[in-house]
Amino acid sequence: MDREPDTAALRALALIAENGSISAASSELGVSQQAVSLRVRSLEHELGVPLLVRSARGSQLTAAGELVVGWARPLLDAATEFGAAVADLRAERDGSLRIAASLTIAEHLLPGWIARWRGLQGPHGATASLTAANSSAVIAALHAGEVDLGFVETPDVPSSLTAVTVGRDRIEVVVAASHPWAGRAVSPAELATTPMVHREPGSGTRLAFERALAAAGQPRAVEPAVVHDTTLGARSAVMAGVAPGALSVLAVRDDIRSGRLARVAVSGLEITRPLTALWRGADPTAAAQALLQEIAEAQGP
Repeated sequence: MDREPDTAALRALALIAENGSISAASSELGVSQQAVSLRVRSLEHELGVPLLVRSARGSQLTAAGELVVGWARPLLDAATEFGAAVADLRAERDGSLRIAASLTIAEHLLPGWIARWRGLQGPHGATASLTAANSSAVIAALHAGEVDLGFVETPDVPSSLTAVTVGRDRIEVVVAASHPWAGRAVSPAELATTPMVHREPGSGTRLAFERALAAAGQPRAVEPAVVHDTTLGARSAVMAGVAPGALSVLAVRDDIRSGRLARVAVSGLEITRPLTALWRGADPTAAAQALLQEIAEAQGP
């Protein structure tokens, strides 16, 4: 092998080793399964040895693949540290903090956090740019080095990123005030068999809801009534009486208080999820660290 090692292909192989499948590796990397497969096949061709055994049950590393992953880990760790250092240097140079956050956090929490953080710095302090997306897209942006700090609501946090919990959220089942469920409790079985308003695949809200039902022994058994890629769209559909929905309490609290939406109690089921800050490398940038400190102080003991 005369060329420098392909770190993207080595990282893909290492993630397959950790997760046992190409699909899981593609999710962590934020690329298609085909792209992951092509990277690994290119590496196999370059090294001249088979690295994976592919089957319907998943993908397993060959003995040579295990050796290659072991040899590659110091290189991959060094590449991650290098990428984080460059991102830190760039952020400090242009005085900005690039943030990506899943929609509930971006809409209901980050504006206040950023305002307090900016207020402590004075008029010439660092600025922040914010991109709102679902949790999967936030993770992909971090892996690509497009942002310095991410905030997600999904319980699935990749091991390739550093994570700290900054809060917790509760998912509420809500209906329009005129819906038959308003004012009564329902069972997990009723939820599992009722078409509902849902967020798109990749949304932390949807994943938390579906996992809670599965943990209660009632995995979702029907297709959604409608799918929206924004919290506002899902909330509006529920309010219009399209179907029940499962949304963050942060998004529907005021509507419940005003009577525009009704909270539905679910017997024996409470859905909570962590709110998590993520970054690449061991330490966040200086600006990100200052924001995280302000968030911690705002949350209280």
